[in-house]
Amino acid sequence: MRIDILTIFPEYFSGILKASLIGKGIEAGKIEIRLHQLRDWATDKHHTVDDTPYGGGHGMVMKIEPLVAAIEEIAGPKAIKLLLAARGESFTQEKAATLARADQILLICGRYEGVDERLDSYIDGQIAIGDYVLNGGEAGAAVVIDAVTRLVPGVIGNPESLETESFNQELLEHPQYTRPEVFRDHEVPSVLLSGNHAAIEKWRQEAAEKDTRARRPDLWRRNPKNKD
Repeated sequence: MRIDILTIFPEYFSGILKASLIGKGIEAGKIEIRLHQLRDWATDKHHTVDDTPYGGGHGMVMKIEPLVAAIEEIAGPKAIKLLLAARGESFTQEKAATLARADQILLICGRYEGVDERLDSYIDGQIAIGDYVLNGGEAGAAVVIDAVTRLVPGVIGNPESLETESFNQELLEHPQYTRPEVFRDHEVPSVLLSGNHAAIEKWRQEAAEKDTRARRPDLWRRNPKNKD
């Protein structure tokens, strides 16, 4: 998989791309990530990528010309082109799984007050990582990269661990415990020490359902099979 990031702050990603599973995936040749400075496609001597909004208002708006020029040069014929923006659709685990099957993803990091709306004609969609406003799309792009690349075959050494993660089957993942068995009067549930695999799986399923109902009732109600 190849991921391209279009941003005015490519240095934002310098540490992220070297760390943890992302760095290992790059070293192993499972993923390729390229950084692109949007200002390289600006045509004036100041490398301007923003301008004042038509109709007045506060802030600046990212210009359409350098964005489209960059997209047309970077994106291959099968690339999925996405703008990171607060107005975008919610990024979900399901969306991450879909993107993990792509050959190329181009992530465009929005900035300032927003992006010229005409960009929608040249991309495949807008995504947001939550209902809040960030300084720019770089943090969102980092989240997307982290969520997507771990699903690319060969990046995680134990792919079976992906099967019981949160949001599979519209549930949060069951609680986890490790040594010691007792910590300050807090004990590990006895069923997890029993060696009875059927009982353990039953406990984990019930615990996942309980946690989902309590912490994410919206997620619980999303699956018609789940009932209060």
